Parts: sequence; C-alpha cells; structure tokens
Amino acid sequence: MAAVAGGVQTVNITINDIEVQVPKGELIVESVKRLGLEVPIFCYHPRMKPVGMCRMCLVEVGMKQPDGSVRKMPKPQTACSLPASEGLVIYTDTALIHNDRKGVLEFLLINHPLDCPICDRGGECPLQNNTLFYGPSTSRFVEMKRHAPKAFPLSQYVTLDLERCIQCGRCVRFTEEISGDAQLGFRFRGASMQPSTFQMTDFDSKFSGNVIEICPVGALTSAKYRFRARPWDLQTRPGICTLCSNGCNVYVDFRSKEIARINGRTNEGVNEEWTCDRGKFGHYQFNTDKRLSKPMVRQGNALVGSEWSAAYAEVLRAFSNGGSAVAAIGGATNSNEDLYMLARLFRDRLGSENLDHRFERALLAPEESLEAKMGVQTVQNTIGSFEEISSALVFGTSLADEEPILFLRLRKAWFQTGAKVVVAHDQATDVDSFANLILRYRPGTAATLANGLLAAAVAGGKAQVPPQLAERLAGYSPERVEAETGVSAADLQEAAEILAGAPIVTTRGLYDLEGGAGIAETLAGFAVTTGGTFNNYARLANEEGAALLGFQPRNGGMNTHQILEGCANGSIRALWLVGADAFKQHADRSLVERALENVEFLVVQDWQETEAMSYASVVLPMTAPMEGDGTYTNLERRVQRFRQVLPERGEAKPAWRTFEELSMRLKPMTPMFNPRDIMDRIAAEVPAFAGVAYDKLGGEGFVLGQGPDEDAEERPPVQVNG
Repeated sequence: MAAVAGGVQTVNITINDIEVQVPKGELIVESVKRLGLEVPIFCYHPRMKPVGMCRMCLVEVGMKQPDGSVRKMPKPQTACSLPASEGLVIYTDTALIHNDRKGVLEFLLINHPLDCPICDRGGECPLQNNTLFYGPSTSRFVEMKRHAPKAFPLSQYVTLDLERCIQCGRCVRFTEEISGDAQLGFRFRGASMQPSTFQMTDFDSKFSGNVIEICPVGALTSAKYRFRARPWDLQTRPGICTLCSNGCNVYVDFRSKEIARINGRTNEGVNEEWTCDRGKFGHYQFNTDKRLSKPMVRQGNALVGSEWSAAYAEVLRAFSNGGSAVAAIGGATNSNEDLYMLARLFRDRLGSENLDHRFERALLAPEESLEAKMGVQTVQNTIGSFEEISSALVFGTSLADEEPILFLRLRKAWFQTGAKVVVAHDQATDVDSFANLILRYRPGTAATLANGLLAAAVAGGKAQVPPQLAERLAGYSPERVEAETGVSAADLQEAAEILAGAPIVTTRGLYDLEGGAGIAETLAGFAVTTGGTFNNYARLANEEGAALLGFQPRNGGMNTHQILEGCANGSIRALWLVGADAFKQHADRSLVERALENVEFLVVQDWQETEAMSYASVVLPMTAPMEGDGTYTNLERRVQRFRQVLPERGEAKPAWRTFEELSMRLKPMTPMFNPRDIMDRIAAEVPAFAGVAYDKLGGEGFVLGQGPDEDAEERPPVQVNG
C-alpha cells in the first residue's frame, strides 16, 4: 500500500471492508489504488480536473453510523469526483456495481463501430480492456449503428474518427487545462456531439499529439502512425527526446529498425508525461534515406566510399601537429561523452583550443561570462520548481517554441495556484494567453526595457544597487523607457512591483539580440538585487552539457565566428564539423560558404547528409542519438542516460569512439571502452559533474549540484486508462 506523505492531513475510510488512511480530499479513484485495487475509468485523468462524464467509475458509497452499521447512499457515486472524508465507506466490487458497469459499457458500444481489427488502438485500447473485464458477454443491440465521416484530418498530425468517440472530453479538457490553447471544443448535442476546432480550422496546437495518447479509444489517432503497425508488432524502449533542451522522457516504438511512433514517458521532474509536437513527430527524421553509413574520402571532385582506416589516415595527415591551425565545431546535440572526447582529442593530442558549440551572435569568452563577472549562476530553477512560484518574468523568448515543457509547467503554476506571469517580448507569444502583464517593446529596445525594469525596482525600494550603478540607472526613467520602448510607465512600475524576488526566464537566444550580453547582465542584476533567481536556459539537447564541459575556447582559442573567419582567410587549414550543420545554424550564410570553400581540409562527421558535405575532404558516419548509449544534460542541468534503442546504420560509429580510436593512433594507451568509462572520467575531472555515475542515472536522473533521484528505478507511467 502506498504511504501518505508526512504532514498531510489524513482521514480514515474503508474500501471493500479494508480500513485505510488517505489524504483528506483525495479522490476515491486514487484512494482505491493504494490497496492495489482498480476502478475502471474513461474520462478521468489524474492531471486534469474531474468531470464525471463517462460514469464508468461508479462505486457504492456509505457512511459509518455510531452503532457501527453502514448507511449507503441511495445511488452509486462517481469515484473520480468524490473526495475522501472521515468515515467514508466504499464498495467497488458488488453486484450492483457490476451491473452498472455492464450498462455503461453497453450504452457506449451501441454505436461504436466494429473497427477493432483495423483500429490503431487495437490491442492497447481501454475500451477493449474494460469491455473484456467489466462488460456484457453478448450484445443485445441488433439495429443499424450510426455512421459518421471516417478519418477526418483535424491537423497534419491528428486524425479524428468520429464513430469511435465516446465523448469523454479528455481531448477538450487537455487543450483547456494543460496546453491552454483551448482549440478543441464539443460542437452540437446528443448523438451529434463531436470534438472539433472552432470554425473548423486546423488543430495547430504545439502540443496536439498528447490528445492521441490520452484518448481512451481510437477516435484520435496519429496521421503519421496510422496503419503502420500493430502494438504487438512493435518493440518499445525508453528514450530521451533530443530535439530541444527540455530532455523529455519518451517511449520509442520501432519496427524493422525504423521509428514507428513516440509516446510520452513519465518523469515527474521534467515532462510529467507530456510531449510537444516537435518531440512527438520530429523523430521521424531518423528514418530518412539520407543517412550516412560508410566513411567517404574525396577523390578528385567526388566523395567515394572508403574504409575507416583509410579515412583515419587522411584525417591524421591533416590534423596532426596542427596546433592553432586546426579547429572543431561540435553540435550541441552530441552527448556529454562525445563532446568530452572531442575536446580531449583536440586539447591533449592536437594541441588546439579552437573549439566551440555556439552559434549565437555574441559568443562570450570564459572571463566575460556572468559566472566570472558577477558570480551569478545562469541556471537557478529546475523545471518542477516553477510549480511553486508566485510570480515570474519571461523575457525575450517564445517559451512554447523554445522551451515547450517549461511553458506547460509555468502555465500550470498560473492555472492551479494563480502565479502572476509577466512576459516581455517584441511580438505576441503563447505566454500572452495567461500573462498577468504584457510588456510589448519595440524591436531593438530590449536593453532599454531591461534597464528600465531595474531602475523602477530601485526607485520603488525593491532593489538596492551600488551608487555608481544607481547613477547610471537614473537616466532610465519610466518616461524615457515609455518613449523608447512603447511600454507604458504604469506597466513598467507594476512589473517591477510584481517581480521582486521572482524567477527570471530567458534563453541563450538573448545573445542573438543587439546588446544581448548587456541585457543578460541587467536581468541577472535585477534578480540578484531583488532576491529573485536568474535562468538563461539552453535551447539545444546538450547545449548546457557542452557549456559545463568547457567545450568552448579558452586560453586564447577561437570561437565559432573566429574559426569560420580563420577558415575563410587561411589561418585555419583544417576544420572538423561534428554533428553541426553550419549552414542551418549560423546566421551569416556567406561567411560559412567562404569558410568551407577556402579551408584546405574539411571533415564532416554526422548521421545524415548535410549541405557541408559538398565541401568535405572526408565524411565520417556517426550514430544518431537513438543508436548510441550516452548521457545528455538538459536545461535545468539534469543528467539523463539515453540507452541505445536502434542498431547502428551500416558502419556508423558513436562519435566518442572515433575520437578515442584517433587518440590511440596518436598516442597508444589504455583506451576507454564505453560511455560508462568516459562518464567516470568526466565526473573525476569536471567539477560540475562530481558524483555523476551511470548507476545513479535511474529514476528521474541526476540534477547537477543536487544529486540523483531518490528512486533509483525508472518509474512506470501514470495509469490513466484503467
């Protein structure tokens, strides 16, 4: 039986003649689970408000009388909407309840089509399961069933089969309570009721894929997965989404070495169980036929297939003894182990500090960072901690696009506890829908607004700053800020009042703005002086890990912009791109073209074909994230292990192994054989990763500076479908 946390007020109830203590107000559907029992459900979901629409969770309810007898309510009650109170008596397994459950299922099946043999939900359908366990053995219905249009596309991702809908309302409630876009609603009444978008527009929510998973029947199905496989044809393994920095936990379903679908996996510290559409549907890119599977070496004007040994020889010829004339740009979607081994190869074997993973406009040297100049950590809040905030500032980022799961958590704080959110941006964002205050500044005036906020906090007595800074801020009066930014003086002063002691949320995209480094310093100063926290979150899968590992220039090394300039002017004669698509990531395409055209030797190491291959001297295939074992550090500095899901393609190798094999050719030594060995070395050499070990990466991962999750085992998904 699950224990009740200390300090929680409890009540005594009886379930099927078993006495149990549960938190006061807990829904009976949850209390029953404490005894390992089950109440079947359709409409109920533990992360949404109960509505009692499907009536599947009926239980008999009574109250203990002074003489010890039980006085039952005249009719069954819904367990999903009944809170626990002292002396409550619950019966989940009586003849009356059995009969009621059969009746509910019989009504649901009256018009439900016999699609099970072809339905994508077949084999994992809660309606099938509940009918088998609780439903009638035969059907009394012989009349013609109603019919509706089949496979109606709600969007490019979600397909509606209206005949299968049981009107549970989960999808509608998700868009209202969780994602907040409220795009779905029930139209019409009675037998004609149907979930659809208002005015029949596209269902373009950034989180639309979640309604497919929470639908308890096959009414909402994935247009990408539809008719591709049956559940028993699939292999399922846990994975980590690498398409943004949130580090969402997912289940990867695959068949014949190709990804069939992605479903959310429960991690209470990160994504709960939700996914964004980029993560749910973007992983199909790994099925591309543009995959690299064999090393290639340029001969004349063409790249031809080669052996690894020959490719290594070419690379070593160009990079050995290169010193400051060689450089590497590593993509921030590489694992911690990949980036560490690449930096080790360049620094210890090739003698070069020309390393970087960043592509923003402003690339700060280590001595220019906020940590070095102000002693301010750029990550101070975990994702889960946002549920407990009373206010927050979102500055210069479209959170739903750059940090989608953090967006959901911030909205949850507003929806459930009334947290006040202030959003500052030069254009509309999804956070505007629940923001308490919107500071819409003119493009290019973000720095003025940031200084104005700090000045208003100082003027209002919410912050104290040194006299020299106070004198500078005096020039940012509310009137001046209003004239330059368009944000009213009243809104500015109200924001400063609300945000005293609040967390500030920005992303590394801040450094793409004019004066971005100064804006970051000002916002960090606002947080420090008002007692708040400052968070300048990463945007790519392992961008935070790359920064903590020191995968950027030091001791006079070149950053990304300088490396490309060096390639263009000839001071860099050999460049190595590792999982980095410079044409897509760098803002100056002409600089990238000049750099790759003029550099003497170019190595492109990636898992798929890229535009840079046209300029490559050697192409090295590496495994995609799904095909290797390694760790990733998400935006909140949570290290999570990504176990191999799919086999390698052809002769592709994990990137770290390539670097180790080259190191062995330069200086024979005892090699590191696997990512576990590399992480042990990282934990010993990099202070930020102290204490990290593979056997501590179960459960919800290892938050750097805090330690591993108390539960060393991976947690099973929340049971939401009965």
